[in-house]
Order: sequence, then structure tokens, then C-alpha cells
Amino acid sequence: MRPVLHWLGKHAGGLLLLFFGVLLPLYAFGKLAEDILEQEIFRFDRPIQLAVHQFARPAFDIVMLTFSRLGSALVLLPLDLAVMVLLLRQPNRLRALFWVLATGGAALLNLLAKHTFQRVRPDLWLSLAPETTFSFPSGHAMQSMAVTLALLILVWHGRWRLPALLAGVVFVLLVGLSRVYLGVHFPSDILAGWSASLAWVIGLNALFMHLERPRPGR
Repeated sequence: MRPVLHWLGKHAGGLLLLFFGVLLPLYAFGKLAEDILEQEIFRFDRPIQLAVHQFARPAFDIVMLTFSRLGSALVLLPLDLAVMVLLLRQPNRLRALFWVLATGGAALLNLLAKHTFQRVRPDLWLSLAPETTFSFPSGHAMQSMAVTLALLILVWHGRWRLPALLAGVVFVLLVGLSRVYLGVHFPSDILAGWSASLAWVIGLNALFMHLERPRPGR
């Protein structure tokens, strides 16, 4: 019993990270996805949409459109490529591979999920930035979370950790809010996107930490 307790104490941080960063998000996504397949209605979607729409005014339109564009592929894809090039110039190429898999994998997962669930976009009001693709899960939410989380992991041991964390949280929240504000996503789409990317990137990070760990005798 004592060796087990010692092992648990030694790896408590990693176990908590896997639980809150992988298992809980996977459970949340799975629960949302199950209800989508059963064509159930999320009771919180409509009230949140209507509450957010009450704040609609020209000044907020500009802000929300801006953050929606910042979370789009037109902005994030060039950023993904630029970071990849920078990481490829470093000695540790595993960091570049992690970045490509984190961001590219999230994009691929989103594409597969959209065509699997085929959820129709909300239509409570006429959107300023209408979309024609499927709704679940939100690609903006998934990509903003994947890019932000992967960047945080890469700079976590540097002095910019706290500013990056604060900026990342604000960015992810505002991108998600902008999609609901613009009427092109249900709140459940946003939650599913965040959950999927969180589980994917944290899980990848755990795998790469294991790969980078020195082997006995080396």
C-alpha cells in the first residue's frame, strides 16, 4: 500500500492534469455529442443566446466581428505556419511536431465532427456574418482554444507565462462569445469546441512529455 501511496503522491500533479484536462473535457464533449445525435434540445442554449443578443448595438458589433475574424482560419492559419517555422529552427524538433499536431489535429477533428453530427446553424436572428457550414462543434472555439493552449504549453516555463495565460483566456472567451453574439453558433457548440480541443492538446502534451523524458541508461 505504501508504494502505491508514494507513487500517487509523486504523480499527483500529472494525474490531476489528466483528470481535469482530458477526462472531464472528453466526458463533457461526449455528453453533448450524445444529445446532438439524439436530437435533444439543450435548455441553456436559447436563454443564453437571447441574453447575449440583448446587448446588440453597433459598438459591440464591431468588437464581436473583430474577435470572430481573429479566431478564423484566415488569421490563425498564417499564425500556425509562422510558429511552425520558428519552432523548426530550434534544436528540439518535437516542439514543432507538437504544435502541428495540436493545431492541425484540432482542425481535422472539427471537420470530421461537423460532418458526423451535421447540426444546423441557429436562426434566431439575421446574422452580421452568416455561415453555411454545419454548427457542431464550433471551429472558431476549437481553433482558438487549441492555438492558445499549445502556445501556453510552449512558453509555460518562460517569464511570459502569466501575461500569456491572461491574454489567452480573454482571447478564447471573446472568440467564443462573438460566435454566439453573431448568432452563428449555439452555446453548446462553443462548449463542445472548447472541450474537444482541451482534451486533445492536453493529451498530446502528456504524450510528448513522455517522449521527451530521458530513458534509463541514456
